[in-house]
Amino acid sequence: MNDIAIYTLTSELHDASTVKAETEQFLSSLGLTCQLCSTDFSDYGQHPLDLIFVRTGGTESIFRRLLPTISAQSPGRPIYLLASHKNNSLAASIEILSYLQLHGMRGEIIHGTSDYVCQRIQRLQQVNEAHARLKGMRLGIIGTPSDWLIASQADPTIVAERWGIELVELPIQEVQERFNTLSTSTNEEWDGICNRKGMPQLLSTPTTQVSNNIPDALRIYHALKGMVNDYRLNGLTLRCFDLLGTLHNTGCLALSLLNSEDIIASCEGDVPAMISMAIAQALTRQTGFQANPASIDPHTGEVWFAHCTIPFDMVKRFALDTHFESGIGVGIRGIMPNGPVTIFKTSTNEQRHYAAEGMLTDSPSLPNLCRTQQVIRLSHPDDATYFLTHPIGNHHIILAGHHKALLDEMMNA
Repeated sequence: MNDIAIYTLTSELHDASTVKAETEQFLSSLGLTCQLCSTDFSDYGQHPLDLIFVRTGGTESIFRRLLPTISAQSPGRPIYLLASHKNNSLAASIEILSYLQLHGMRGEIIHGTSDYVCQRIQRLQQVNEAHARLKGMRLGIIGTPSDWLIASQADPTIVAERWGIELVELPIQEVQERFNTLSTSTNEEWDGICNRKGMPQLLSTPTTQVSNNIPDALRIYHALKGMVNDYRLNGLTLRCFDLLGTLHNTGCLALSLLNSEDIIASCEGDVPAMISMAIAQALTRQTGFQANPASIDPHTGEVWFAHCTIPFDMVKRFALDTHFESGIGVGIRGIMPNGPVTIFKTSTNEQRHYAAEGMLTDSPSLPNLCRTQQVIRLSHPDDATYFLTHPIGNHHIILAGHHKALLDEMMNA
């Protein structure tokens, strides 16, 4: 692990050379690659992860004197105290943490076996690096949220303060303007995309109707990609249903391609869903599938999810169909491998989140649902009642693998 900054607190009553040797031995036992920093804490908060190694007892007053500097340089963030088994390190750390909590500040003592301490630091570093990836992101809102997303709004000020993300509002009309200036794409371009390394298997030849709509679906992709480049966006959410009337096509194919290129792309102008995708991607380094529950069994914890797009890099096989509600354009039926998944959503204004793990057991193809359909059995059936009692909007993000503990850590950091 790199970029771990270690700050030390040491009582003058202890022999400096002995403490130095014990420090080297302790850090060596953890297998950490770290940087020992200045004792005045002048550059605290400027690294992916800062730890304060309380090397001895009698350091509580030293910490209290340094706390204004620490707080000013890392406002609102938890303070992590590293404690060894020697020299009353743990006792002093407990007193310091108690002082922090008395003053409404957050902190944690990292102490235990070498394996536990190392794993805990790795987890914290992963979370802090994710925060660093989010800071400075520019996410575009292309068109306002769809009219039916009455609970899926976001305050740009809160988003900027919480995550360091800038929301950039852009008119939906610009997509049509760029679309009109682009030369017509071809089915040969689509064939080339299908032959790219890493693309999943195409299950069947599209119908004539779908095939005829592929070129314009690719023009939408190029229009959005141009906006990403020109506005320096890391991602976007698109009021995609407007395209049905103006361009007689859908954004499903475009969003799938963008997500597969690590450009966050969510549907229907859903800003909280876009931010949830950004958080999950920054933390797990993988794309997510935006979908909505279509059916829930509260007794078994089985939830059916569906949507008309899914990132190509999440699936092993796919087919192209029309968009479900409109019957036009290009929708995607993608089939993920069965196995462990995580459902995630954050509320950008209420500072509330949901993370639950389960198993993807089936990818059906019912005619009365959006094209990509997933049956997920949640690990804890009670997690399904969340959707019926206190949901965070209808769209949720599905991730391959189990990440609940990591997501909870991220959201509480």
